[in-house]
Amino acid sequence: MPSETNKNDPRRPDPETFLKIAKSEEAYSSKGKLKIFLGYSAGVGKTYAMLEAARRIKNDGVDIVIGYVETHKRVETQALVEGLEVIPRKNLSYRGTVLPEMDLDVVIERKPKIAVVDELAHSNAPGSRHVKRFQDIEELLAEGIDVYTTLNIQHLESLNDVVAKVTGVSMHETVPDRILDDAREIEVVDIPIGDLLKRLREGRVYISEAAERALQNFFNESNLTALRELTLRRAAKRIDTQMQGFLRRRITGGPLPVGERLLVCISSYPSSSELVRAGRLLAAGLDAEWFAVYVETPGEANLSVEKKEQLAKTLKLAEELGAKVATVTDQTPADGVIHYARRHNATKILIGKPLKRRLKDVLAGTVVDQLIRKSGEIDVYVINRSSRESGKKETAAEFQPLSWGVYLKSLFLVAVASGLGILTRQYLEPTNLVMFYLLAVVTSAIFLGRGPSIFASIASVLAFDFLLVPPFYTFVVNDAQYLVTFIMFFVVALIISTLTIRTKEQAESARSREAHTASLYELSRDLASAREKQTVFQALLKHIKESLGASVAVFSLEKDGLKLSLKTESFPFNDHESAVADWTLKNGQPAGKGTDTLPGTAGYYIPFKTRRKVYGTLGIVLKEKAVRLHIEDKRLLESFSGQTAIALERIDLSEEAEKSRFLEEREKLQSALFNSISHDLRTPLVSITGSLSGMRENLKMSEEARKELLDNAYEEADRLNRLMGNLLDMARLEANAMKVSPHPCEIRDVVGSSLKELEERLSDRKVTVEIEPNIPHIPMDFSLMMKVLVNLIDNAVKYAPFGLPIDIQAKKTEGNIEIKILDRGLGIPPSDLEPIFDKFYRVKRPENFEGTGLGLSICKGIVEAHQGKIWAENRPGGGAIATVSLPIKT
Repeated sequence: MPSETNKNDPRRPDPETFLKIAKSEEAYSSKGKLKIFLGYSAGVGKTYAMLEAARRIKNDGVDIVIGYVETHKRVETQALVEGLEVIPRKNLSYRGTVLPEMDLDVVIERKPKIAVVDELAHSNAPGSRHVKRFQDIEELLAEGIDVYTTLNIQHLESLNDVVAKVTGVSMHETVPDRILDDAREIEVVDIPIGDLLKRLREGRVYISEAAERALQNFFNESNLTALRELTLRRAAKRIDTQMQGFLRRRITGGPLPVGERLLVCISSYPSSSELVRAGRLLAAGLDAEWFAVYVETPGEANLSVEKKEQLAKTLKLAEELGAKVATVTDQTPADGVIHYARRHNATKILIGKPLKRRLKDVLAGTVVDQLIRKSGEIDVYVINRSSRESGKKETAAEFQPLSWGVYLKSLFLVAVASGLGILTRQYLEPTNLVMFYLLAVVTSAIFLGRGPSIFASIASVLAFDFLLVPPFYTFVVNDAQYLVTFIMFFVVALIISTLTIRTKEQAESARSREAHTASLYELSRDLASAREKQTVFQALLKHIKESLGASVAVFSLEKDGLKLSLKTESFPFNDHESAVADWTLKNGQPAGKGTDTLPGTAGYYIPFKTRRKVYGTLGIVLKEKAVRLHIEDKRLLESFSGQTAIALERIDLSEEAEKSRFLEEREKLQSALFNSISHDLRTPLVSITGSLSGMRENLKMSEEARKELLDNAYEEADRLNRLMGNLLDMARLEANAMKVSPHPCEIRDVVGSSLKELEERLSDRKVTVEIEPNIPHIPMDFSLMMKVLVNLIDNAVKYAPFGLPIDIQAKKTEGNIEIKILDRGLGIPPSDLEPIFDKFYRVKRPENFEGTGLGLSICKGIVEAHQGKIWAENRPGGGAIATVSLPIKT
């Protein structure tokens, strides 16, 4: 047994850490395992090595198939394919050309142990389920299929800029680094550079003409040397990472040091992708968790469509490379970055070097300068954005000219101000006339934008000097003090226009956030009160229509699969859209328009997903001109789907709790039934057995003693018969098998027959029957209703003291006949008046009355089957009243 000292030893491994590791390994074991044959260039023999490994695995008896292999018509490679099962390719037609691709569905349906899929970085033909082949491989892995694949180092996303600098070629087909990081095994396929160049010259990689072009461009010795170094470095880094992971799981010598946290600042410009890739490499080198953060300032609240698209691409790239992505709002980019960095304990900040300095940067400093001033203990890394093309695009985007129409409108406002000034200049001082122009500047800022307001400021100074300052109609001034007036007027006009525009942008941003917040609040309020799935879906559909104005469809997971629960009239529901919704449900990932999975569909689909399960799919069809969801709309939709998933989970848990409660109640009833029946069956059986054994053992017993034993046995047998009858009646009621055959009957006959059946039990009682005259015949099942009255009268006899009378009354009320059984017994405690008709319920009394607690429950079931009511109440002066109310017409 470990001592207390050992328990508190800081070197002792944390049990929570081992638990997390166990859970991650369990989740990892359910997925397929990926093996990547990594090379530094085409022609090093990756496919050949992969097929050799496949043949060895095949010879060991492992089920392995070829999903897709590109042999490039090389004889030695084609020879390795022979003898291996090859899945037929799927032919897709695109612009008159037939393009063969891997048939993903057939491979999944075949479900081999291992699938060989060549060219990890390949882009699929239009019409495929996924845009990229690595997404096909991810789906195979999710299905539990192991995959062998090949990759060249230059197709790794984080190395895209490095490769472009080294080789001068930018790779368009790239693979996220997480694919390589998550691979179970990496096999580096390497040959000397001289051997590779020899292969190229011999035409064993490309045909002769293509080989010559390759040797002159990409495949020169310096490029290949650099790529080979990158490959070996990455493989070494992989081994180092695996060793660190092993030490983390096995370390017992003390806690691991706290890791670094890197924050990458991104913007809506194309060069931000370089920052993201550089951030990924730096984070990998530091073994750091990293974040990609975009700060939305008031001036950037209304980005152009192009900038929004570029920002969405950059954020998506950061997510693919493993970053935690966030969009925050603040007054300046520097403030937003610093606030986020401090909240998330970032230790380093990565930002790009400004392409050029603007006037406001000279006055207030660039974003980099502000970050360095405010960063404190946080390190700031500044990298150079080397892409000239990106710089040109950013400059063009930043100074995109506006329409001349807004400038003409601004000039018109200045002209109106000038006209007012000319009309009033003989009554007002020039310094007061300036207000007309300030009004024109503010109006331009509010309604026309930043550029027209600056133009209005300049035009206002010139017009004020030319038209309103003596001498008129010339730019010459008599008083030099007016020069100060002009300068101050221009500065004030610029400041007012800037503040007005900033206030307008802040108000628009606040309105947008407020609208989204209000939508989320209203949806959460509606979902909180929803008790059924359909109500949840109706609330969701209503709020999406109001917030986005899009066509909506809601798919719910039912016992027999995914079903369309609700949709707007304009949603284009068909088999193809339904298949995309089903894929989203099974994989728990967004798909459809604007994504890399089935992008050719009309709708964008997102799952209702919680940690427990996926409950359904939400489909959105955007307005006709919209290409994809904007970032803020996508965030709103994700929040909507998340809240809906939580509401569905709550309903699901509530139903499970209700089932559990029902099962618990059923177990209690079964236990009570077992206890009650075992006692009530045993008692008469013991009595009957005792009477019969007494007569059997004493044959010379007197006739009087024999008769007494026989009477006792008969009474107990009758009691046992009633008990079995009650049990059978209750079973029929529970199974809805009790058939009611109503016929017009007279109440007097039912009461009389019931009393006759209980004649012996009532021999020592005075029974008074009062039936109101002229009571009509009412439809009832005579035998069943007789059982009700027999049970009620028998109860009155059981609980009323010996010799006290029992009264039976029947009278007509509004549309009903009421039959009352009245006794002068102990009465019923008020708290038991309602549950007394429940199964197995018995009033707790000091006296131990026999019974199972089924009689009144059977009475209630029979009466309700007649559309009637039954209740109990205490009788004034002592005793109880049981009332049966039956409708005259049923």
